[in-house]
Amino acid sequence: MKPSTLLKWITGACEAFLAIPIAGGAFVLGNGWAPLLFMFIFHLITLIVSIRENRFFVGSILGLVTSAIGVIPFIGWIMHTTTAIVLLIDAGVSSGTDKRAKLAK
Repeated sequence: MKPSTLLKWITGACEAFLAIPIAGGAFVLGNGWAPLLFMFIFHLITLIVSIRENRFFVGSILGLVTSAIGVIPFIGWIMHTTTAIVLLIDAGVSSGTDKRAKLAK
């Protein structure tokens, strides 16, 4: 599994947690919005790794936007949910591509 694929699985799972209305919101508020800053940096790292590996990176850009506007309660929830779905689908597709490439060798 390529590093970008692993990072997409992790960022997607984190976004899915933040998308849980009460738990995600309480986690963000309880930590003084720091999780949004952490996720912004994490998405930036994933973006850089994905670009270096010539992989799909729209989910990481969406994650950067989500982290920036995640402070808006209802909009943040929609964005976290959308970003989680995009990243997890991308990670799943990338995992399948990685497996097929490995079998072709």
